[in-house]
Amino acid sequence: MPKDRISILGCGWLGLPLARHLVAEGYPVKGSTTTQEKFDSLRAAGIEPFRIVIGREIEGEVKSFLDSDILVINIPPERREDIVEHHVEQISLLIDALVDSPVRKVLFVSSTSVYPSLNREVREEDASDPEAADSPAGRALLYVEEMLRSETSFSTTVVRFCGLIGYDRNPAAFLQRMKEIADPDQPMNLIHRDDCVALLSEVIHREAWGEVFNACSPSHPARREFYTSAAERLGVDPLPLQPPSDAARPFKIVDSSKIEKAFDYRFRHPDFRG
Repeated sequence: MPKDRISILGCGWLGLPLARHLVAEGYPVKGSTTTQEKFDSLRAAGIEPFRIVIGREIEGEVKSFLDSDILVINIPPERREDIVEHHVEQISLLIDALVDSPVRKVLFVSSTSVYPSLNREVREEDASDPEAADSPAGRALLYVEEMLRSETSFSTTVVRFCGLIGYDRNPAAFLQRMKEIADPDQPMNLIHRDDCVALLSEVIHREAWGEVFNACSPSHPARREFYTSAAERLGVDPLPLQPPSDAARPFKIVDSSKIEKAFDYRFRHPDFRG
């Protein structure tokens, strides 16, 4: 039986490794980029390349790109003043194109920034009000999630990733940009790119459509613990801690038990404590 044809909108830091993984599993994969300079690297990985840019209209051969069974949407909101309005407009244009395409299953890469900081664990049902999200990007994503999930011409699964880590996104790079450890007692929510790729692939393999999942490593080290351990491993002096404040910043601890149970999944990188 032939495998589903998959299009990945956004073949960057996460989308390209996912595309390579799916190609290795025998899926026919189309991948989009905003610049043709990346076409050779996509072709070398066995991915059919497309230039797709979504602004006030969609630039590129979107009809051919969406001639697939599954679409993975992996384009984060752009950092701009009208971030919410712009991202909603982008996805509205994409939905219009999707309705006229063969795509019947959508996998949307979202973020745990959709949650408010409630000073406790947060689960999938805790994101219900876009205006309560932690950031403008979180508001944009939650509005877009609702738009995609309300469509009836295709079924959407949302995977909400927390702080992405791995490869070039590592503690050494973070430490170079820091002067002190802010909010040292605040718990961290992290996930390694290897686990991101594996979990997105599991959604496709298991045909887990119409779902919303958190995806975050089960360990939640305090910021002081994470960055002090990183400094020790790198052989550099630990950063000073930000002085205590009466107004501690609110936090959240992302719970991923739903996806772990649904897929009987064990994180490949479960612990970032040392």
